[in-house]
Amino acid sequence: MSEPIAVFWLELAYAAGLLASDGEADERYAPTPAYDDWTELPVQDRWVHLATAWLAATRTAGLVGGQDAKGRALSALGPELDRSAAPEVRHRVLALLTSLDPGTAPDPETLLARLRWERPLRGASASAGDITDLRSRIALWTLNESELLGITGRGALSSQSRALLDSGPAKAAALLAPLIPEPLGHVLLQADLTAVAPGPLERPLADTLSVLAEIESKGGATVYRFTPGSVRRALDAGQSAADLHAFLAAHSRTPVPQPLSYLIDDVARRHGHLRIGAASAYVRCDDEAVLNEILADRRSATLRLRRLAPTALAAQIDPASLLEGLREMGYAPAAESAEGDVLITRAGIRRTPPRTPPVPVPEGPPVPDGTLLGAAVRAIRAGDTAATVVRKDADSTPAAPAGSLPRTTSAETLATVQAAAMTGSAVWIGYVNADGAASQRVIAPVRVEGGFVTAYDHTADEVRTYPLHRITGVAELADAEDA
Repeated sequence: MSEPIAVFWLELAYAAGLLASDGEADERYAPTPAYDDWTELPVQDRWVHLATAWLAATRTAGLVGGQDAKGRALSALGPELDRSAAPEVRHRVLALLTSLDPGTAPDPETLLARLRWERPLRGASASAGDITDLRSRIALWTLNESELLGITGRGALSSQSRALLDSGPAKAAALLAPLIPEPLGHVLLQADLTAVAPGPLERPLADTLSVLAEIESKGGATVYRFTPGSVRRALDAGQSAADLHAFLAAHSRTPVPQPLSYLIDDVARRHGHLRIGAASAYVRCDDEAVLNEILADRRSATLRLRRLAPTALAAQIDPASLLEGLREMGYAPAAESAEGDVLITRAGIRRTPPRTPPVPVPEGPPVPDGTLLGAAVRAIRAGDTAATVVRKDADSTPAAPAGSLPRTTSAETLATVQAAAMTGSAVWIGYVNADGAASQRVIAPVRVEGGFVTAYDHTADEVRTYPLHRITGVAELADAEDA
């Protein structure tokens, strides 16, 4: 499986709530409890669940391998992969496919040209064949991902996908169910240590076989290969040689080949002959010759072994590393508990705590609530008030240029704002803040003391305090009612 395809399935499982972080300090991703429920569903319902999650997800797997705005690499299941335009582009691409006759597979360039025509880009970069813009890239990723997911087949929209878009999940699942072959309860064992599954297998059979053998190839039929490592894995999971022989005999339509029986017996004979536990770690074996052989092997030097007794060796590394090291040397040790019991390890048992799927990121800013809308209206009205008031100039003062700050002496400024505070009227001031930015404001002074004027600022729609020395000038309004 190529890296882009693996990334797509990982991101899809994450978006569907089937995969999540375990939340530990050394963060690892594992299946969630919802994954176990999902595997129990009929195949058509599992497909609908994945397809629905893909359509709504804003996480965009195609971005993995690129860089963010700060030049950092974007990784699978990492941050910065949400693109709010992704669901809209996916739906639009599939809507264009829906508008075609059933079975029609359009040329991708034609589809991209239609999307650009619907939403043309500014500038010369929107030329034909250009896929540098995000929407075009998402559209191409949509075509590739829909093919992997079965939304399309060889470029044409499938019938169940049309139903999913037009009628909903229930209709899509009903259309897909007759097309899915019935699960099989048997395999065909072959003399070359392989098993062929001529179709999808029943869940218990598939789970057991995935532990006992390695998947060699997939397609219309799945080929499994039995190896010493895979048989040892089944023995580690608590199966005995007799259990494995009975399982294969019960589920094979062909006789169990002699090489496979020999392989199981040979691995089972050596399995657990060595026992490994925690001292830091130790090895014990009833056969002293085997321990002598291990000590004499140069490859065991890194294990730092020493003899404790004729049937026991101690190591200076942890049990897991010792177990792996001896397996690499060709032995088949078994781990044991502090009580001396064989530890059984089962594949696929790690699960995260319950997790909810990631919430798609909406396109554009969040919808404002009533409080925010009310504040915006007050700010607009305050700005209108400040922009439409008329300054009253004395007859002896030449008219000031539009947009200029009022200019008065300090004494005139103080007298005017004191009078306004006494009468409750509004005045027009010029003000320069600590950064040197100048502005014009309409204020209603409330109190003047200590070199400061406290006033209701109509421009900001709030009560503020201004240092008198930063007021460049003050003027009365032509009509007090405008304030």
